[in-house]
Amino acid sequence: MSHNEETPGDGAFDRHRRERPGPESQQPAELGPEGMYEAAERLCRTAVGDGPREASAARTVGQIAETLADTRSRDCVTFAVDLVSRLLPGGAMSPGDSDRLLRSVAAKLVKAQHLRDIEPLFGELPDGGLGPAVELRACLLGELALIGSGTGRRSLDAYAEKLRELGHPLARLPGTRLDVEHRFAVRVRGLGSIKTAKQLRSRFPEVPPTDGGVVAGRGAGDARDDGRANAAARPFRAGGWAREPEARFFTLPSPLAPDDFGISFLKELPLRCLEGEGSRRGSALACATTPDDVLNELFSASYVGGVTGHGQGGAYARLYAWESLYALMGLPAGVPLLEAVRRAADHRWLRFMAFTDWFHHDTSDLAFAVLDPDRTRVAVLAASDTDVDSDGPG
Repeated sequence: MSHNEETPGDGAFDRHRRERPGPESQQPAELGPEGMYEAAERLCRTAVGDGPREASAARTVGQIAETLADTRSRDCVTFAVDLVSRLLPGGAMSPGDSDRLLRSVAAKLVKAQHLRDIEPLFGELPDGGLGPAVELRACLLGELALIGSGTGRRSLDAYAEKLRELGHPLARLPGTRLDVEHRFAVRVRGLGSIKTAKQLRSRFPEVPPTDGGVVAGRGAGDARDDGRANAAARPFRAGGWAREPEARFFTLPSPLAPDDFGISFLKELPLRCLEGEGSRRGSALACATTPDDVLNELFSASYVGGVTGHGQGGAYARLYAWESLYALMGLPAGVPLLEAVRRAADHRWLRFMAFTDWFHHDTSDLAFAVLDPDRTRVAVLAASDTDVDSDGPG
């Protein structure tokens, strides 16, 4: 290797430390914003290609960009944005990793920086392309919307309108948080994930089993819809949950009595998540819940991320949550969000839990069922973040 050739990863920082005075033990973050940016800029020149060396360089550049985004100063905003939207070569990362990096940098910028230092990024409108620079700004607008700062400034409003003209997927979301989204990214002490039947019963009213539910469940017909199923499951797939989600749809020959929409009904459906129910200690149960609870869990699935994946940032977690909720209700994409909120109130929503190979009661198990206002269509969505052997369902 030539002595003039830079190596990816920490090697670039080592060389930078040799070029500048300071203790040899100086860490990358201790180089200061300008020093980190210069080191990352050099690494970007070595990240052209798809080999392990280039991949290592790209990962290091991403880490530097995230550190800069998380360090409050106007220069750090400029440096972080420049690295991920201009300098990092296209193809240096896989599409999934590249998307996650842009979303992560946007989320960190909005969390750490002053709006006055972010606003200048929107001074120039996109000319029609949807490259990394535009994508980053779309994510920034999405993150700003979640903290109540996404509208009311001329440059931001103009950019958002241009994104709508270009058909960007995030542009369908409003620039302010809706009331039904009030729980997004909000942590409440004592209200973590529900792992046990006792926790479920303590937080939601249980729906008692009925004989009518058994009869109705046996008469339900499978209404397979792969496109709708993919949309419903997307928050969990995007978040990297350990097990492939189950999204199923059923039709009924006659309206289901409201009291019969419970665990007795669900146990009669051919659901993988309920296979083997009754063979283990513990009984399945279902509890009534609300659309905001379901929407929040869908948001959290990709916002936080699962054991085998990464969080997607608030902007896309919000989009995936709404797309999933629309799929569960069977709504066309063109229905306005506030109209969807109104219609959601006319549906019946359940959380359910069982003691099968699907539910492990140790990390995150989620299962929802939705009954439409006509009481003839049912949607079921189940997901688990427990890493299981390949012989388990899913």
